[in-house]
Amino acid sequence: MNNATQRLIFRWIHIVFGIPIIGYIYSPFEEIPKYAHITRSFFVPVILLSGLWMWKGHVLRRLISKRSVERS
Repeated sequence: MNNATQRLIFRWIHIVFGIPIIGYIYSPFEEIPKYAHITRSFFVPVILLSGLWMWKGHVLRRLISKRSVERS
């Protein structure tokens, strides 16, 4: 897969999964307990992982490729 395509996919994942977090932050106080668990356990980790991949994915890809070469 092309690097530009990967970046585009992770960028859209980051944006789409950030929308419920914005709704969680700006929702009325009475509504927060309904969405707290799903936001904390699903949306926040997806946002963090996609953000880290966009930021330091090149380092991780380099480490993975070095390990696969060493094992061959």
